[in-house]
Amino acid sequence: MTEQTTTGAAPETAAPEAAVAPGPQPQPQPAPGTDAVWATPAEAAPAPAPKDRRKLFAALRWTAAVLVFGAVGTGVAYGITQPERADIPGLSTEGDGRWAFPALAKPTLAPGAAQPFAEDNPDGIHYAGLTQLLLPAPQGSTPDSTLKLEKDSVVSVDAFLEEYEPTVREKLKLGFTNDGLRQIVARGWTMPDGTRTRIYLLRFHASGFADAFEGCDINMNVNGVNRLTADDAWSKAKAAQSTPDLSDLTVLEEVPPVGDEQVKVGCVQAGDIRAAVFQTRKGQVASVPFHQTVILQNQLLH
Repeated sequence: MTEQTTTGAAPETAAPEAAVAPGPQPQPQPAPGTDAVWATPAEAAPAPAPKDRRKLFAALRWTAAVLVFGAVGTGVAYGITQPERADIPGLSTEGDGRWAFPALAKPTLAPGAAQPFAEDNPDGIHYAGLTQLLLPAPQGSTPDSTLKLEKDSVVSVDAFLEEYEPTVREKLKLGFTNDGLRQIVARGWTMPDGTRTRIYLLRFHASGFADAFEGCDINMNVNGVNRLTADDAWSKAKAAQSTPDLSDLTVLEEVPPVGDEQVKVGCVQAGDIRAAVFQTRKGQVASVPFHQTVILQNQLLH
C-alpha cells in the first residue's frame, strides 16, 4: 500500500501578471465526508475543485497517533487518510490488516457550546449527544445482535456489567450510583474473520466522577478472563519510537494461556466520558485493527 502525506492547502494570493512560472501545486486533500479511509491512491476521493478549497479552514496532519482533519463550517469533519505506519503503535508493515472506517465527523454543537478541552472548557465536558461520539462500524462488518441496545443505542447498567465477572458487578453498580453516572451507549460489530468489537461510552456528571471509575484499567475483572496485562505489541511499538502523549489510553490484553478466544480491552479517558473497547477473536485478536479502533475512538472524544 502506498504511503500518503496530506498537507494543508496553500493560502490563495493574487499573483502579478507576467510573474515567474508557478511552483509545485498543493497536494490534493481528501474531501470531507467521503468514505476514503486508510485509502490507497486508487481508493481516495477525487481532489476538490479550487473553489471548494476555500471552504476548508485548516488541515492538520497526524504526526503519530493524530488523524488528518479539516474543519468545515461550525462542525469539524475528519477526512481520515493514511498516516505513517511506523509512527502509530502496531501499524508498521504493508498490508497490515487495518479496517476501512467511514469518514468521521465531530457533531455540530449548539451556539455557544465549547468543544471539549477548548480553552473555555478545560474540564473536557462534551456537549454533543453521546451516540454522536461513538465510532462508526467499519466497512464489511455486521451489527452485533448480542448487544442489548435500547432506544438510541442506550444500554442499561446491568447490560454493560455483563462484560464483567459476576463477583464485581454489584460493586461497580454501586460506584455508578455514587459517582454520578448519567448514561451508557454502545455500538458493536463482527468482522468476516470473526473479530467481535463492543464499544461503550459512559458519560458522568464531571471529569472528576469519570476519573473515579474503576472498571477500565489493568485491574478490571473481565468476564471469563483470568487476568489482563499491558498489550505487548502496543508497549513495544511505543518504546521503539517517538510518539505523542497517549497517556489517556490504556491498552490491555488477556494473559496467556487463553481459552478459545483472546480478549483485548482499550480504555479511553476523556473529560466527563470514559470509553471501554472490548475486542475478542477465536485464537488471537489482531493488533493492528484493535489499536486502530482504540485510537480512532480516542480521537472522536478529544
